[in-house]
Amino acid sequence: MIALSGFVVGGLAVLVYGNYQHDPNRGARKDAASPGTLPQGVASVLAVLPSSAVVLDQEDRVLRASSAARAFSLVKGDHLMAPELIAMARKVRRDGEIREGEIEVAANRFGQESTTFAVRVAPLGAFGQVLVLAEDQTERRRVEAVRRDFVANVSHELKTPVGALSLLAETIQDAADDPEAVTRFSGRMQHEAARLNYLIKDLITLSRIQGGDPVPTPAPVPVDEVIQEAIDRCNTKAVAKDITLAAGGAEGLQVWGDDELLVTALRNLIDNAVVYSPEHTRIVVSARSAGDSVEVSVSDQGIGIPETSQERIFERFFRVDAARSRATGGTGLGLAIVKHVAVAHGGEVTVWSKEGSGSTFTLRLPALGGVTLAAPSSGSTPLEAAK
Repeated sequence: MIALSGFVVGGLAVLVYGNYQHDPNRGARKDAASPGTLPQGVASVLAVLPSSAVVLDQEDRVLRASSAARAFSLVKGDHLMAPELIAMARKVRRDGEIREGEIEVAANRFGQESTTFAVRVAPLGAFGQVLVLAEDQTERRRVEAVRRDFVANVSHELKTPVGALSLLAETIQDAADDPEAVTRFSGRMQHEAARLNYLIKDLITLSRIQGGDPVPTPAPVPVDEVIQEAIDRCNTKAVAKDITLAAGGAEGLQVWGDDELLVTALRNLIDNAVVYSPEHTRIVVSARSAGDSVEVSVSDQGIGIPETSQERIFERFFRVDAARSRATGGTGLGLAIVKHVAVAHGGEVTVWSKEGSGSTFTLRLPALGGVTLAAPSSGSTPLEAAK
């Protein structure tokens, strides 16, 4: 887009210069024009620019501003609100050199983030007029930061099992004459290899769905079957901790989507509940119709999530209890996958949690059909309502 801005700046300069040189009545044109008017043809070009465009006169007053420039609060009335741009415009007016740079404009509303712009400032016309082009770079910067963090996190997560496998292989080699040690360390290698396999699978799944695009080949999906399949896949881990997995709620509900992705999302929620629940407890997976949506909830009697962490738990690689997650083979991607599956299906995932009282994760998806059930009473907890 900056290249496009440069092309536009150059094109406008050629347009202005060409009109002046080839107009046989340029003297009359010059008299007719004034410092308060735009050169011929410039207004038409500025009208089609996607970026924020501002033309300043020799007194730094705004002659023309695009709607984008006003929307970003770069311009108010006939004033340019960014002091950095005014300073650049004065330098350009003084020496006629095109200047480029980046500026950051503070948010005009509480709670909003500042906006980063790539800017290009160039002389325009014969009356000290200056053209300012500003391209919003905030989203690009955010994506770059997310990408850097993701690569750093993946590298860190891969380094642990790969390093462990390398160390264990050396240990086994040194203990070749000790069958008991070989058996013990080979078991650890299998554990680390499984952890690496889970991480790679989760990365592949996340890569498949994180674009936020709709499911490519949706079909009617029975919610009962998704719940039962997810419970079956998690049952072994639950039995090992003497945790009961129970299904409840409405039957016969359907959603429109990808059954394997939905099973994966629900399995991750159940796995998460098993990891953070004490032994001899109960996890309830229930479904209900909620107007045009179907809600599938996973409620546990676990340790709960601190309120300060609840906004971040759907971030990739974020762990409330990193030591426990790694000890149980968690990849830190499970809840991020749930979030992206929900978004890909046009839905959302929410969490209710209280430390010491358990958590309830609710996957809300657009309904294909089903009955409407009464909502649980306001005095009951999510787990009680699901039972």
